[in-house]
This record gives sequence, C-alpha cells and structure tokens, in this order.
Amino acid sequence: MTQAPRSGSGRSNPRSGGGAGGSRGFGKGSKPASGRTGGPKSSGGAGAPREGGFKSGAPKSGGFKPGSSREGGFKSGASKEGGFKPGGPRTGAPKGKGGGERAFRNERFGKNLGPVTKRTHTRRPGKPVISEHHDPEGIRLQKVMASAGVASRRVCEEMITEGRVEVDGEVVTELGVRVDPKTVSIHVDGMRLQLDETQKYYVFNKPRGVVSTMEDPEGRPCISDYLKSTNKHERLFHVGRLDTNTEGLLLLTNDGELANRLTHPSYEVPKTYLVQVRGPMAHGIGAQMREGIELEDGFAKVDSFRLVDSTPGHILVEVVLHSGRNRIVRRMFDAVGHPVERLVRTQMGPIRLGDQRQGSIRVLGRHEVGHLMAVVGL
Repeated sequence: MTQAPRSGSGRSNPRSGGGAGGSRGFGKGSKPASGRTGGPKSSGGAGAPREGGFKSGAPKSGGFKPGSSREGGFKSGASKEGGFKPGGPRTGAPKGKGGGERAFRNERFGKNLGPVTKRTHTRRPGKPVISEHHDPEGIRLQKVMASAGVASRRVCEEMITEGRVEVDGEVVTELGVRVDPKTVSIHVDGMRLQLDETQKYYVFNKPRGVVSTMEDPEGRPCISDYLKSTNKHERLFHVGRLDTNTEGLLLLTNDGELANRLTHPSYEVPKTYLVQVRGPMAHGIGAQMREGIELEDGFAKVDSFRLVDSTPGHILVEVVLHSGRNRIVRRMFDAVGHPVERLVRTQMGPIRLGDQRQGSIRVLGRHEVGHLMAVVGL
C-alpha cells in the first residue's frame, strides 16, 4: 500500500512566505508571490518609502527618503490612527458607567477618543433631588444634551438617571431639571458639552515653509492661505506656534479661554513629535534627554524618548514633552550633537494628526473638543 505523504512535507505544497518556516518573510533571492506592499522600486534601493517617509501626509518634495524597507517609510511602532499614542486612550471606547449608550456615538466629525480618564471633582447627591441649578425658565437638561449632539433625548434621559451628567460640577439625576445653557457648564462622562455654536475648533496639518501667522508682511505662505472661503470670515487664531521648517499639527480656534489654557505651562499639555536626525546615535542619548539638558534659557527635558526606526545614516525618534519654549526640540537635539533634519508634531494633548493630508484643515468633533477641554480642566 502506498504511504500517504506527511502533512507539510510534500513538494507539491507551496511554502508560505517564500522561505523555510514561512514566517520569516522573503528569503535571499526569492520573490513575493503577489504584488509588493512597499510600492515601486526607487533608484536608491529596494523598498523605498512612499510619500517621503512620514505618514503624516508629507509631500515628496520634503526629501525624507532614508530608504526604509517598510511600507510608507518609517512606520514601525506607529499606531493605526496614523499617530503615536503614548499612554493615550484607546479608540472604540467602552460604554458609559451605567452600561448605557456612549456619548456622541453618532458624531459626524472627528475621532472617538474613548472615555475621559481625568475627571473633574463633582458633588454627588445622596438621592435624586431637584438641582440647585434648576431654572424654571430654562430648557430641560435632556433637550440641551440632545441639541448638543450627545444622543437622542431618550438616551440622554437614561444618562441623567445613571448619574453620568454634571451641571456646574454637581451630578444631576432628576429628569425635571431645567437649565440656561448660556450660564451653566454641562459634562457628560467627564466631557464638557460645547453649547456655544459660534466657537470653532480645527486641526491644521502645517506643511514645511508655512509661517505660523494669519498674515505675513513679507508675503510668505501663512495659515490663512489654507483656509476655505467659508472660514475666511471667522476670526481664528492658532494655539501655540510651529517654526517655519517644522510640520504637523496646529490647532485653530476662536475660543480664547481654551487656547490660553492649552499654551499655559501650568497645565502641562503634552506634545508628541517625530524627529529625524543623522545616525548612528550613541547609547544613552535618550536617558540624557529624559534626565534633562542645560540650555541657554534653563533646564529642559523630554517626558519620553523612543526610537521608532533607523536606517544607514538616519534615525527616527519619537519624543513627548510639555514645554512650549521656542524651538525647544531643535535646541535639545543640537545640545546632544544630533541636529534635526526634519521635525513633525503628530499630537497635542488628546488630539492626533492621524492620516490627515498635509495642508488640509479638518473640523474637530465634539467628542474631541470635550477631551481637549477635560485636559485643561474646563
């Protein structure tokens, strides 16, 4: 009787992955069975990155092609949201405390950033009572919430009875409460509702060479050049600055209180950057930058330092810091002997650049605005 071939040993079975063991990828001299994922070859070598390396929408003219073999350039360790999430909340947030529907579930704009981890101090009533903020001439609380896009009115009523809603810092569980939305602050699951429709919030992916001003007397490209005609009449201003050669996330708003808190050093809002420098980098540079470096205007340090990728002659590093001092990232890397070749800000507080196209401006969703306000105690 002819013996059956052993599973996986017959020559007629093609090997998965093109090499012994299958999981090691393509072996020496072998070719992939299907289309390549790294894009077409470039003259600089096989598997050159697309779109200039950074996955933040950078144009090819940025010159950022260190020859990484991964798709999209330096991408190892990057999150699927197109940005890096050092300790940030996960998407696909769990439901509210009472097991009910998530707030802003049907949000049209922006991203779901999950639950707020930093809650404000609240006062909880011992039993359902009419809130001291009840205004007989006001609007029912659940109607105000529904108008702000939290959920349907019925779901908003459930959120109130579950103790997930606060009015001026007090948890309200009574459905009969009426409020004046112009005079109170309302939080749902720790997120403040934006009840003033005149306040606008945007994220701008600033390209290299653009000045962080609305107008430039020298005629250089500036932020207003990228605003749509519908936004031209809005008196927007940028939160913080990025120097001309730095790219990435810049918040635009007409909310002065939020802008002031985001830039004030006492709130320590973290900012995440991708930094490309010349390599190799000596061991211990990261520890040195975490411990602190003496600069001409004082002591400076990063909150975190992480090697993202390296290729011959180039190093890509992710740093997180909360300092807003002028050109702080560039000056710190200069101090350790690695001048910055390219710098991109990918995140500010809970707001991530993601895969937003460079030069574009997008509206922040209400869920994102709520998280942004929670970071600075609003």
